[in-house]
Amino acid sequence: MSTRLRRPSIVRQLSITLLLVAFQAYLGFSLLHGQYGLKGQEQLRQDIVELEAERALLNTQVEDLRHHVSLLDPQRLDPDLITELARSQLSMAREDEVLVSVASN
Repeated sequence: MSTRLRRPSIVRQLSITLLLVAFQAYLGFSLLHGQYGLKGQEQLRQDIVELEAERALLNTQVEDLRHHVSLLDPQRLDPDLITELARSQLSMAREDEVLVSVASN
């Protein structure tokens, strides 16, 4: 019994080669332009810088609010703060004072 090896056809060899080259080109393109590629990492770094700046701003706002809340602590009430809040939010005034409203544009 003789065994005969078939040589792969040229068309089959070329199609496999072209398929592998196309796959390699896709991988190269996604390495540069993909979501996590080199250009995508630049965008991610820029987003990180922007978000850290926003976080710093929000942290300062949180600290300001914490300070404001600490002033409203029932055990350490600040009479000036209570007066200021009553005047601004409730439009309260003493009998000898005159309120002047200024319309803001």
